[in-house]
Amino acid sequence: MEKKLVYDIHDKPPFARLLVLALQQLLAILAATIAVPTIIGLPTQIPAAILGAGVGTLVYQLFTRFKSPVFLGSSFAFINSLFVAVSYGYCGIILGSIVAGLVYVVIAVIIHFTGTDWVNKLMPPVIIGPTVALIGLSLAGSAMGDIVKANADAVNGGYNLIGLLCGLITFFTVVICSTQKRYKMARLIPFIIGIAAGYAAAAIFTVIGNAADIEYLQIINFKPVVDNFAQDGIAAYLNFPKFALINAVDELASGNTLLNAGGIVEVIVAFLPVALVVFAEHIADHKNLGTIIGKDLIKEPGLKNTLLGDGVGSIAGTVFGICPNTTYGESVGCVAITGNASIVTITTTAIMCIVLSFISPLMAILQTIPSCVMGGVCLTLYGFIAVSGLKMFKEVDLNENKNLFVVSAILISGIGGLSIQIPYALAENGAVSAVITVTSIATALILGIITNAVLGKVEKSKLGKDPDETASEE
Repeated sequence: MEKKLVYDIHDKPPFARLLVLALQQLLAILAATIAVPTIIGLPTQIPAAILGAGVGTLVYQLFTRFKSPVFLGSSFAFINSLFVAVSYGYCGIILGSIVAGLVYVVIAVIIHFTGTDWVNKLMPPVIIGPTVALIGLSLAGSAMGDIVKANADAVNGGYNLIGLLCGLITFFTVVICSTQKRYKMARLIPFIIGIAAGYAAAAIFTVIGNAADIEYLQIINFKPVVDNFAQDGIAAYLNFPKFALINAVDELASGNTLLNAGGIVEVIVAFLPVALVVFAEHIADHKNLGTIIGKDLIKEPGLKNTLLGDGVGSIAGTVFGICPNTTYGESVGCVAITGNASIVTITTTAIMCIVLSFISPLMAILQTIPSCVMGGVCLTLYGFIAVSGLKMFKEVDLNENKNLFVVSAILISGIGGLSIQIPYALAENGAVSAVITVTSIATALILGIITNAVLGKVEKSKLGKDPDETASEE
């Protein structure tokens, strides 16, 4: 994004500052990472999800030789696939992650022998730009849904004007800290300061709401902290995340595994096509990050290595966590806004996630951060993702109808929520009982690639030539 980096990839911030910057990265990715296990009905596995994110990120960094500053966390792309896998227990979850990870590995092997030129031809800037923009825009609804929510049980899920106020306090604090010129440290940690300001405002309203018995003012739900210290003994201070591998071994040892031959086929069918499509999102993420840090990550460390890191990291993140991982737009946005691309920061964040997943009080405190406060943070993060995609349009001639149609196809289908639902199971009455859902972003990307290819063929054929030019050739 043509912004001078405060810390480049191989820069090492002073240790105390490094810990603060790593905490900021953790807070940036926190909401999405803990949302996935909650959505699939496993909220008690939030510590495992954070542990898995840390493990997956370290694996990714090893494969990319510590040259790609991005964090891996729980992937939303596999939500529908995970619903299928969960019905077959933890063995089903692990099988699904292995299938998804192996897709990346196979593609990486293909790229090893064929190179990446075909990738650049398949997805030029006219496709990557609007796709990256779409990733940010498609998340807008999630951010705006959160920014008006409180976390107290009595008002959770409904519109809350006080929650919106706390979210906007968070947003403006982040914006002011990021743009002011006087305090360099404030520009480096705008999210920590913003979350602290929003949380403080929410805490004040919550105290007043509790004292006056007004549910509408109870923005923060302190129940996770109360429940944590209600535990006996060391459990109130140390927690051992019971990650997927442990649960899968328990299932096998007790003979309670739900995964049978039919289940294996169903899980493979649920994960395989989604993984193929998420490959394209992987490229978009890395091209976007490369634009921000001024380095072509497709060439160095190379698409082969980023794919291997993402694929194997996703498997490791599930085995030692709870769900497949992917590179996070929130992490990319954090790098863009703060100008901190230090790999050491990302690595420290991964280690911090692993350590924090074992510390019960800290995990409980993180879970009390209100949705509205995280919504205020995401308003900036998702916006930067969208804008970074729009900036790629400078490489695209929008006076050409071909380019206009490609961009239109991607943006309108993506923002409109077009998805592909492929039925693969029928009920006894003949109705469709199970489908594979290709997300709207992936669908938009596929449509854009096809549109670009078709119009490219038209340009090269007589249909794409001026009538006078065709006549003169004859």
